Amino acid sequence: MRAVEIAEPGGPEVLRVCERERPEPGYGEVRIAVAFAGVNRPDALQRAGAYDPPPGASDLPGLEASGHIEAVGPGVTEWKEGDAVCALLPGGGYAEAVVTPAAHCLPVPAGMRLDQAACLPETYFTVWTNVFMRGGLKAGETFLLHGGSSGIGTTAIQLANVSGARVFATAGTDEKCRFCETLGAERAINYRSEDFVSVMQDMGRADLILDMVGGAYIPRDLKALKDEGRLVFIAFLGGPKAEVNFAEVMVRRLTVTGSTLRPQSVLAKAQIANELRRDVWPLLEAGRIAPVMDQAFPLADAAGAHRALEADHIGKIVLEVSGG
Repeated sequence: MRAVEIAEPGGPEVLRVCERERPEPGYGEVRIAVAFAGVNRPDALQRAGAYDPPPGASDLPGLEASGHIEAVGPGVTEWKEGDAVCALLPGGGYAEAVVTPAAHCLPVPAGMRLDQAACLPETYFTVWTNVFMRGGLKAGETFLLHGGSSGIGTTAIQLANVSGARVFATAGTDEKCRFCETLGAERAINYRSEDFVSVMQDMGRADLILDMVGGAYIPRDLKALKDEGRLVFIAFLGGPKAEVNFAEVMVRRLTVTGSTLRPQSVLAKAQIANELRRDVWPLLEAGRIAPVMDQAFPLADAAGAHRALEADHIGKIVLEVSGG
């Protein structure tokens, strides 16, 4: 099969087309004929040599894909050959076929194109587990997220809005801010020209903040939280370290937590998939929420997709592998 591998750690140019053996599904696994593969920040980190795959995972990048099941391993009863699915992957999505646990597959929502479906797993798993399972967001609460125009951001805005929360987001341009507001943000804050702490203090502060920036944002996040507020980290684009006065955390009874998705157990990710199928997939099928896709690149131009990911874009970027 055709695949895209990382020739050596470096920039987008190190991504190259290669030939690999088609993987065989093991117990509890399925093989998917990939139509589209999602492109995500962890892929770029892996390409740069800063994010090694977990033990046993494919060395090929790609953490989500859509397509049709072409083989089922022993013990799989919930899927059959030909089923249209989108799936969270342990790696290996930049290829014509990929193996993943059957429990990490979800049906392509009714009426949704396969390119859109490839935008779902990584972001929806991440947002659901961190905003709702870990962050505990409830109707009527105030929610602030950073990176509102990213794949994670556009997903989080819609899910938080439909859950009944007041939603605020930061983004880097006025255009991106307006787009966040069309998705359901009550107010989007241009972090280049406004201070999100001051804005949130004027708005009564946040019950929950989802942060993928870290660094200098960390102490500022604490000031933007209400007493007993929660701060959840999912990435550190600005760095993982900051000087923080933890007396403020104690006195104001703040909760600071976070998670990464890829190292979690097969069982933990299966539980997230079950909750998404129950609580979120009906919203997708009803058209109340939808993935935001920026553009698609052919598999052979994975380097171009990574350049776009690391440049200016809104929503998700995908690779067209077969097109389904």
